[in-house]
Amino acid sequence: MASTLNMFIYFLIFPGLLFTAVVGLLTTWVDRKVSARVQWRVGPPWYQPFADILKLLGKEIVIPEGAKRTGFLLAPMAGLAAVTVVSMMLWLANMQGVGFVGDLIAVIYLLTIPSIGMIIGASASSNPLASVGASREMKLILAYELPFVIAIFTAVSKVSPMSLKLEAILEHQAANGVLLGHPSCIIAFIVAVLCMQAKLTYPPFDIPEAETELMDGTHMEYSGPILGVVKLTQAMMLFTLPVLFITLFWGGLQFTGWGLLYTIVKYVLIVTIAILIKNTNPRVRIDQAVRFFWGPVTVLAIIGIILALAGL
Repeated sequence: MASTLNMFIYFLIFPGLLFTAVVGLLTTWVDRKVSARVQWRVGPPWYQPFADILKLLGKEIVIPEGAKRTGFLLAPMAGLAAVTVVSMMLWLANMQGVGFVGDLIAVIYLLTIPSIGMIIGASASSNPLASVGASREMKLILAYELPFVIAIFTAVSKVSPMSLKLEAILEHQAANGVLLGHPSCIIAFIVAVLCMQAKLTYPPFDIPEAETELMDGTHMEYSGPILGVVKLTQAMMLFTLPVLFITLFWGGLQFTGWGLLYTIVKYVLIVTIAILIKNTNPRVRIDQAVRFFWGPVTVLAIIGIILALAGL
């Protein structure tokens, strides 16, 4: 009973839903503030992302005529649950060394669910523009998922003996130094950050939403609390993905003394890279994105894993 209660607390409060949501929304504020300064604007106050979510929670959910209600309403909830579980797994591995044999397989699988949820939800809305957004989201997943998986397995290949357990990767780095000290993992880290940009549908890969073309695409028909869930899931992904990369490549999270400050610096650096890419690149077409990820990014990822297998 106590174990069940603990897992319930882990999932709903810390390090799960509540904690990840709060830090994720604060990170989106940093994103909006930096983006505003780049454009010579003041930007919103720190509480604006929280106010936006609360406002959406108080509005009406409008379901389009002809929409498939079950898929339309439940798909975003699946994405929210998936990113919450990933965050909980990462933090428990860093704090308590808790995990299981297929940690990384589960993480890769769960991180695809928010995107798949948007595909299902947009397709169920019966809106042609939302369906176009869903089609683009499908192509984008097919484009970035291969180099993303290769980048993750580059880190796995550096662990001796090879293990898919998050705590084994953390223990290896504690004993032998961070994986970012190896050329192969530097390459894998760069590939992972590029793929993160697509997973977040940040520019230049905001093709499924494309406000100026598709009027928000996959999000077009969502309103009220369900739109709040969609926005909250995006914010939580912005928090969870950098934590994953810190765990895999950069020695994991530390919680005492200078280690805590170093962890914050690592997190802020990854988020800053994403924000800078977002604000300095125009949106590309979906065919350009597919060529980019299947071409130079995949080639770079393959070079990285070959170097890792060669011991570099």
